[in-house]
Amino acid sequence: MIRIGIVGTSSISERLAEAVGELEGVEVSRVASRDGRRARAFADAIGAPGIAVGLDELLAASDVDAVYLASPNALHGDQVRAAVDAGIPVLVEKPAVLTAGEWDAAVSHARARGVVLLEAMRTAYDPGLAAVRAALPRLGEIRRVSFRYEKRSARYDHVLAGEQTNIFDPALGGSALRDLGVYPLHALVRLFGAPRAIRGVRVGIASGTDGLGSAIAAYDGFVADVAWSKITDTGLPSEIQGEQGSLSIDAIDAPRRLTVSPREGQVEVIEVDAPANPMVGEVERLRDSIAGGDVSTDQELTGVTLRLVDELLRVPLS
Repeated sequence: MIRIGIVGTSSISERLAEAVGELEGVEVSRVASRDGRRARAFADAIGAPGIAVGLDELLAASDVDAVYLASPNALHGDQVRAAVDAGIPVLVEKPAVLTAGEWDAAVSHARARGVVLLEAMRTAYDPGLAAVRAALPRLGEIRRVSFRYEKRSARYDHVLAGEQTNIFDPALGGSALRDLGVYPLHALVRLFGAPRAIRGVRVGIASGTDGLGSAIAAYDGFVADVAWSKITDTGLPSEIQGEQGSLSIDAIDAPRRLTVSPREGQVEVIEVDAPANPMVGEVERLRDSIAGGDVSTDQELTGVTLRLVDELLRVPLS
Protein backbone atom coordinates (compact mmCIF):
# COMPACT_ATOMS: atom_id res chain seq x y z
CA MET A 1 0.00 0.00 0.00
CA ILE A 2 1.33 3.43 -1.00
CA ARG A 3 0.38 6.00 1.63
CA ILE A 4 0.06 9.51 0.21
CA GLY A 5 0.42 12.74 2.13
CA ILE A 6 -1.44 15.70 0.64
CA VAL A 7 -0.09 19.25 0.88
CA GLY A 8 -2.89 21.78 0.43
CA THR A 9 -6.56 21.89 1.35
CA SER A 10 -8.16 23.28 -1.80
CA SER A 11 -10.81 21.64 -3.98
CA ILE A 12 -8.13 20.10 -6.24
CA SER A 13 -6.78 18.19 -3.22
CA GLU A 14 -10.28 16.93 -2.51
CA ARG A 15 -10.55 15.66 -6.08
CA LEU A 16 -7.18 13.96 -5.75
CA ALA A 17 -8.34 12.21 -2.58
CA GLU A 18 -11.47 11.04 -4.39
CA ALA A 19 -9.30 9.65 -7.21
CA VAL A 20 -7.11 7.79 -4.72
CA GLY A 21 -10.26 6.22 -3.29
CA GLU A 22 -11.10 4.71 -6.69
CA LEU A 23 -7.81 2.79 -6.99
CA GLU A 24 -6.28 -0.19 -5.26
CA GLY A 25 -2.85 -0.01 -3.69
CA VAL A 26 -3.01 3.65 -2.64
CA GLU A 27 -4.54 5.61 0.21
CA VAL A 28 -4.34 9.09 1.71
CA SER A 29 -2.66 8.89 5.11
CA ARG A 30 -2.14 12.54 6.05
CA VAL A 31 -3.04 16.10 5.13
CA ALA A 32 -0.55 18.91 5.69
CA SER A 33 -1.25 22.59 6.17
CA ARG A 34 0.46 25.40 8.07
CA ASP A 35 -2.79 25.66 10.02
CA GLY A 36 -3.33 22.51 12.07
CA ARG A 37 -7.04 23.13 12.51
CA ARG A 38 -7.50 23.53 8.77
CA ALA A 39 -5.54 20.33 8.17
CA ARG A 40 -7.70 18.43 10.68
CA ALA A 41 -10.96 19.71 9.20
CA PHE A 42 -9.88 18.78 5.68
CA ALA A 43 -8.54 15.38 6.75
CA ASP A 44 -11.86 14.62 8.43
CA ALA A 45 -13.75 15.70 5.32
CA ILE A 46 -11.83 13.31 3.04
CA GLY A 47 -11.43 10.50 5.56
CA ALA A 48 -7.68 10.78 6.09
CA PRO A 49 -6.52 9.55 9.52
CA GLY A 50 -3.55 11.86 10.08
CA ILE A 51 -2.42 15.46 9.72
CA ALA A 52 0.86 17.35 9.68
CA VAL A 53 1.55 20.98 10.47
CA GLY A 54 3.84 22.03 7.66
CA LEU A 55 5.77 20.12 5.02
CA ASP A 56 8.69 19.14 7.24
CA GLU A 57 6.40 17.31 9.65
CA LEU A 58 4.72 15.53 6.75
CA LEU A 59 8.01 14.39 5.23
CA ALA A 60 9.18 13.05 8.61
CA ALA A 61 6.01 11.01 9.16
CA SER A 62 6.45 7.23 9.15
CA ASP A 63 3.15 6.67 7.33
CA VAL A 64 3.92 8.78 4.23
CA ASP A 65 5.33 6.96 1.18
CA ALA A 66 4.62 9.69 -1.40
CA VAL A 67 3.39 13.28 -1.46
CA TYR A 68 0.96 15.23 -3.60
CA LEU A 69 1.77 18.95 -3.71
CA ALA A 70 -1.18 21.27 -4.35
CA SER A 71 0.27 24.45 -2.87
CA PRO A 72 0.56 27.82 -4.68
CA ASN A 73 2.67 27.55 -7.83
CA ALA A 74 5.57 29.60 -6.47
CA LEU A 75 6.11 27.13 -3.62
CA HIS A 76 6.37 24.00 -5.76
CA GLY A 77 10.08 24.20 -6.47
CA ASP A 78 11.25 24.33 -2.85
CA GLN A 79 8.71 21.71 -1.78
CA VAL A 80 9.71 19.32 -4.56
CA ARG A 81 13.36 19.70 -3.55
CA ALA A 82 12.58 19.02 0.11
CA ALA A 83 10.57 15.89 -0.72
CA VAL A 84 13.26 14.55 -3.05
CA ASP A 85 15.90 15.20 -0.39
CA ALA A 86 13.77 13.12 1.98
CA GLY A 87 13.64 10.32 -0.62
CA ILE A 88 9.88 10.59 -1.03
CA PRO A 89 8.18 10.27 -4.47
CA VAL A 90 6.39 13.42 -5.63
CA LEU A 91 3.25 14.13 -7.63
CA VAL A 92 3.19 17.91 -8.03
CA GLU A 93 0.18 19.81 -9.33
CA LYS A 94 0.58 21.59 -12.63
CA PRO A 95 2.42 23.71 -13.40
CA ALA A 96 5.06 21.60 -11.70
CA VAL A 97 7.37 24.60 -11.21
CA LEU A 98 7.58 28.13 -12.58
CA THR A 99 10.18 27.66 -15.32
CA ALA A 100 11.59 24.94 -17.55
CA GLY A 101 15.05 25.51 -16.08
CA GLU A 102 13.71 24.91 -12.59
CA TRP A 103 12.04 21.71 -13.81
CA ASP A 104 15.23 20.45 -15.46
CA ALA A 105 17.09 20.99 -12.18
CA ALA A 106 14.38 19.20 -10.20
CA VAL A 107 14.42 16.24 -12.59
CA SER A 108 18.21 15.96 -12.40
CA HIS A 109 18.02 16.06 -8.61
CA ALA A 110 15.27 13.41 -8.50
CA ARG A 111 17.15 11.11 -10.85
CA ALA A 112 20.34 11.46 -8.84
CA ARG A 113 18.43 10.49 -5.70
CA GLY A 114 16.45 7.73 -7.42
CA VAL A 115 13.13 9.38 -6.55
CA VAL A 116 9.99 9.42 -8.72
CA LEU A 117 8.94 12.94 -9.76
CA LEU A 118 5.79 13.49 -11.81
CA GLU A 119 3.68 16.49 -12.77
CA ALA A 120 -0.01 16.03 -12.03
CA MET A 121 -1.10 16.78 -15.61
CA ARG A 122 -4.37 14.88 -15.83
CA THR A 123 -4.66 15.32 -19.60
CA ALA A 124 -1.54 13.23 -20.12
CA TYR A 125 -3.03 10.16 -18.44
CA ASP A 126 -6.66 10.53 -19.49
CA PRO A 127 -8.22 7.91 -21.81
CA GLY A 128 -9.75 10.77 -23.77
CA LEU A 129 -6.39 11.93 -25.12
CA ALA A 130 -5.61 8.36 -26.18
CA ALA A 131 -8.94 8.32 -28.06
CA VAL A 132 -7.99 11.56 -29.81
CA ARG A 133 -4.67 10.06 -30.87
CA ALA A 134 -6.40 6.92 -32.19
CA ALA A 135 -8.73 9.03 -34.36
CA LEU A 136 -5.97 11.08 -36.04
CA PRO A 137 -5.28 8.67 -38.95
CA ARG A 138 -8.89 9.10 -40.09
CA LEU A 139 -8.31 12.82 -40.73
CA GLY A 140 -5.61 12.49 -43.37
CA GLU A 141 -2.83 15.08 -43.45
CA ILE A 142 -3.19 17.35 -40.42
CA ARG A 143 -3.35 21.03 -41.36
CA ARG A 144 -4.80 22.91 -38.37
CA VAL A 145 -5.10 22.23 -34.65
CA SER A 146 -7.24 24.46 -32.42
CA PHE A 147 -7.12 23.71 -28.70
CA ARG A 148 -8.77 25.82 -26.02
CA TYR A 149 -9.52 25.88 -22.30
CA GLU A 150 -11.58 28.91 -21.32
CA LYS A 151 -13.49 28.89 -18.05
CA ARG A 152 -14.31 31.92 -15.95
CA SER A 153 -13.11 31.56 -12.37
CA ALA A 154 -15.44 32.58 -9.55
CA ARG A 155 -12.38 34.11 -7.92
CA TYR A 156 -12.14 36.65 -10.72
CA ASP A 157 -14.91 38.46 -8.87
CA HIS A 158 -12.41 39.08 -6.06
CA VAL A 159 -10.05 40.72 -8.54
CA LEU A 160 -12.88 42.90 -9.86
CA ALA A 161 -13.58 43.91 -6.26
CA GLY A 162 -9.98 45.05 -5.85
CA GLU A 163 -8.82 42.03 -3.84
CA GLN A 164 -5.88 39.70 -4.49
CA THR A 165 -6.31 35.93 -4.71
CA ASN A 166 -3.73 33.16 -5.09
CA ILE A 167 -4.59 31.99 -8.60
CA PHE A 168 -4.37 35.55 -9.96
CA ASP A 169 -1.43 36.67 -7.81
CA PRO A 170 1.78 36.92 -9.88
CA ALA A 171 3.85 36.83 -6.66
CA LEU A 172 2.58 33.27 -6.11
CA GLY A 173 2.97 32.25 -9.75
CA GLY A 174 -0.72 32.81 -10.48
CA SER A 175 -1.66 33.16 -14.13
CA ALA A 176 -4.39 31.96 -16.48
CA LEU A 177 -1.66 30.63 -18.76
CA ARG A 178 -0.11 28.58 -15.96
CA ASP A 179 -3.44 27.43 -14.57
CA LEU A 180 -5.44 26.62 -17.72
CA GLY A 181 -3.23 27.31 -20.73
CA VAL A 182 -0.94 24.43 -19.79
CA TYR A 183 -3.71 21.93 -20.55
CA PRO A 184 -4.04 22.65 -24.30
CA LEU A 185 -0.30 23.23 -24.58
CA HIS A 186 0.51 19.88 -22.97
CA ALA A 187 -2.07 18.09 -25.12
CA LEU A 188 -0.49 19.69 -28.20
CA VAL A 189 2.97 18.50 -27.17
CA ARG A 190 1.72 15.01 -26.27
CA LEU A 191 0.07 14.56 -29.65
CA PHE A 192 2.42 16.40 -32.02
CA GLY A 193 5.67 17.15 -30.21
CA ALA A 194 7.33 20.54 -29.80
CA PRO A 195 6.48 23.24 -32.36
CA ARG A 196 9.18 24.98 -34.39
CA ALA A 197 8.08 28.33 -32.99
CA ILE A 198 5.35 29.86 -30.88
CA ARG A 199 4.04 33.41 -30.58
CA GLY A 200 1.28 34.71 -28.34
CA VAL A 201 -0.74 37.53 -26.84
CA ARG A 202 -1.69 37.83 -23.15
CA VAL A 203 -4.38 40.13 -21.81
CA GLY A 204 -3.64 41.54 -18.38
CA ILE A 205 -6.02 42.05 -15.48
CA ALA A 206 -5.91 44.24 -12.37
CA SER A 207 -4.07 41.64 -10.25
CA GLY A 208 -1.00 42.01 -12.45
CA THR A 209 -1.13 38.76 -14.40
CA ASP A 210 -2.83 37.45 -17.55
CA GLY A 211 -6.53 36.69 -17.48
CA LEU A 212 -6.64 35.21 -20.97
CA GLY A 213 -4.53 34.81 -24.06
CA SER A 214 -3.92 33.10 -27.38
CA ALA A 215 -0.93 31.59 -29.14
CA ILE A 216 -0.01 30.40 -32.62
CA ALA A 217 2.43 27.50 -32.91
CA ALA A 218 4.21 26.56 -36.15
CA TYR A 219 4.72 22.91 -37.15
CA ASP A 220 5.97 21.43 -40.39
CA GLY A 221 2.87 21.30 -42.60
CA PHE A 222 0.32 22.67 -40.16
CA VAL A 223 -0.45 25.42 -37.68
CA ALA A 224 -1.84 25.18 -34.16
CA ASP A 225 -3.71 27.84 -32.25
CA VAL A 226 -4.21 27.68 -28.50
CA ALA A 227 -6.58 29.77 -26.36
CA TRP A 228 -6.93 30.03 -22.60
CA SER A 229 -8.98 32.16 -20.22
CA LYS A 230 -9.98 32.40 -16.57
CA ILE A 231 -12.11 35.51 -17.06
CA THR A 232 -14.49 34.37 -19.83
CA ASP A 233 -16.41 31.24 -20.79
CA THR A 234 -16.85 29.57 -24.17
CA GLY A 235 -19.14 27.03 -25.76
CA LEU A 236 -16.64 26.24 -28.50
CA PRO A 237 -14.94 22.83 -28.69
CA SER A 238 -11.35 22.09 -29.57
CA GLU A 239 -10.75 20.82 -33.10
CA ILE A 240 -8.22 19.10 -35.34
CA GLN A 241 -8.57 19.61 -39.09
CA GLY A 242 -7.12 17.26 -41.65
CA GLU A 243 -7.39 17.08 -45.43
CA GLN A 244 -9.81 14.14 -45.18
CA GLY A 245 -11.90 15.23 -42.21
CA SER A 246 -12.09 17.03 -38.90
CA LEU A 247 -12.26 15.98 -35.26
CA SER A 248 -14.23 17.98 -32.70
CA ILE A 249 -13.23 17.52 -29.04
CA ASP A 250 -15.61 18.57 -26.28
CA ALA A 251 -12.95 19.36 -23.65
CA ILE A 252 -9.21 19.16 -24.25
CA ASP A 253 -8.36 18.67 -20.56
CA ALA A 254 -10.54 15.55 -20.35
CA PRO A 255 -12.04 14.55 -23.73
CA ARG A 256 -15.29 12.63 -23.35
CA ARG A 257 -17.14 13.20 -26.64
CA LEU A 258 -15.34 13.21 -29.99
CA THR A 259 -17.03 13.91 -33.30
CA VAL A 260 -15.34 12.71 -36.49
CA SER A 261 -16.59 14.49 -39.61
CA PRO A 262 -15.06 12.92 -42.73
CA ARG A 263 -15.12 14.63 -46.14
CA GLU A 264 -17.03 11.62 -47.41
CA GLY A 265 -19.19 9.38 -45.30
CA GLN A 266 -21.18 9.76 -42.12
CA VAL A 267 -20.34 11.72 -39.04
CA GLU A 268 -19.38 9.49 -36.12
CA VAL A 269 -19.63 10.37 -32.43
CA ILE A 270 -17.20 8.61 -30.11
CA GLU A 271 -18.13 8.46 -26.43
CA VAL A 272 -14.97 7.96 -24.37
CA ASP A 273 -15.14 5.39 -21.58
CA ALA A 274 -13.28 7.04 -18.72
CA PRO A 275 -13.48 7.44 -14.94
CA ALA A 276 -15.80 10.18 -13.72
CA ASN A 277 -12.85 11.70 -11.87
CA PRO A 278 -10.23 12.74 -14.47
CA MET A 279 -7.44 12.65 -11.85
CA VAL A 280 -7.57 8.86 -11.54
CA GLY A 281 -5.04 8.41 -14.34
CA GLU A 282 -2.35 10.55 -12.74
CA VAL A 283 -2.65 8.74 -9.41
CA GLU A 284 -2.47 5.42 -11.23
CA ARG A 285 0.64 6.62 -13.04
CA LEU A 286 2.25 7.63 -9.74
CA ARG A 287 1.45 4.25 -8.20
CA ASP A 288 2.84 2.34 -11.17
CA SER A 289 5.93 4.56 -11.39
CA ILE A 290 6.78 3.92 -7.75
CA ALA A 291 6.53 0.21 -8.56
CA GLY A 292 9.21 0.66 -11.21
CA GLY A 293 7.71 2.48 -14.21
CA ASP A 294 9.96 4.75 -16.30
CA VAL A 295 8.96 8.42 -15.98
CA SER A 296 11.62 9.93 -18.25
CA THR A 297 9.22 10.58 -21.15
CA ASP A 298 6.67 12.14 -18.79
CA GLN A 299 9.35 14.44 -17.41
CA GLU A 300 10.58 15.38 -20.86
CA LEU A 301 7.10 16.38 -22.04
CA THR A 302 6.54 18.46 -18.92
CA GLY A 303 9.80 20.25 -19.73
CA VAL A 304 8.77 20.90 -23.34
CA THR A 305 5.45 22.35 -22.18
CA LEU A 306 7.14 24.58 -19.60
CA ARG A 307 9.51 25.90 -22.27
CA LEU A 308 6.47 26.98 -24.30
CA VAL A 309 5.00 28.62 -21.20
CA ASP A 310 8.32 30.41 -20.61
CA GLU A 311 8.23 31.76 -24.15
CA LEU A 312 4.66 33.00 -23.83
CA LEU A 313 5.30 34.60 -20.43
CA ARG A 314 7.93 36.79 -22.06
CA VAL A 315 5.14 38.48 -24.01
CA PRO A 316 4.18 41.78 -22.32
CA LEU A 317 0.61 42.01 -21.04
CA SER A 318 -1.71 43.95 -23.29
